[in-house]
Amino acid sequence: MDEVNETESAKTTVNYDGEVARINCKDDLTPYFEAWDHSVDKVYLSEVPEVCKREPCQLGIDEAGRGPVLGPMVYGVSYAPLSEKQILVDIGCADSKSLTEQKRDEIFDKVCKEREKIGWAVDAISPNTISNSMYRRAKTSLNQVSMNSAINLAQKVIESGARIAEIYVDTVGKPEKYQSMLENIFPGIKIKVEKKADSTYPIVSAASICAKVSRDHAIRAWQFREGSISNNFGSGYPTDPVTKQWLLENVDPVFGFPTVVRFSWSTAEIVLEKRALSVDWDEETEKEKGTRKISSFFAKSPDKYSQISPPRKRHRFFIDGCLSNPTSF
Repeated sequence: MDEVNETESAKTTVNYDGEVARINCKDDLTPYFEAWDHSVDKVYLSEVPEVCKREPCQLGIDEAGRGPVLGPMVYGVSYAPLSEKQILVDIGCADSKSLTEQKRDEIFDKVCKEREKIGWAVDAISPNTISNSMYRRAKTSLNQVSMNSAINLAQKVIESGARIAEIYVDTVGKPEKYQSMLENIFPGIKIKVEKKADSTYPIVSAASICAKVSRDHAIRAWQFREGSISNNFGSGYPTDPVTKQWLLENVDPVFGFPTVVRFSWSTAEIVLEKRALSVDWDEETEKEKGTRKISSFFAKSPDKYSQISPPRKRHRFFIDGCLSNPTSF
């Protein structure tokens, strides 16, 4: 990551990826995300303000980039002492979707500047994670991916020493079910899950702004490791004609799309069906004679019949070579 000039009041934060990270304003986000391995998720936590360790705090949770076919989905949290609610209003926290990009950037910088009273964190969920979750045999829905991210961020903030007394969440799915789940995970903490919470609670609005600004810079800083690929992909939303054209122009018939694409989105799947090679998987209807299962080459765990089952005769090759079957790995 590029070196960032640190002001006297700025603090160094050890990121969950292990490196030292300093994000003191929006301009630090681009070099931060340029160094990101896009195939994995990226979590950043600001330094916990000392006042947040002493006083009970409220914490807000919201996301950005749920709908696009391109780029990460970013979850954000912000937290501040209950005694400092007015500061969020004073810096202009409002629903990030109702603000211009310039206004969001300005508020983000103000959040960073108030580092002695406000803490924040983001989780950039890789398109690779999203696609794999929805494609694996035991599928994980986007709602569940979202909930897991929100829960993990809240837990990390609490583990970092913040005294969280109240949590406010902009819901995914049914708010009642989501709230009940969070109450079981965070007993003793007041939980409120609502639709449009980002337009109701300033602390959720602050989380929304952190998530949205971080996603904007993550997309802007995207490094195409697949080669020289144009980043003129529009908004990234499935209905954007520029995005649709970019998908058509950047699909490989064998390897599919660059990692910036969420393969599991129907928009991407349609392009793959039209432009990529199809693969036929032959299913064996009956076992071939003489074929042994790979498990037959390994020793079985002892069971209640082990005392009465006659031992199998070992091949001379294993005896002469002093070889034995592995029982554990």
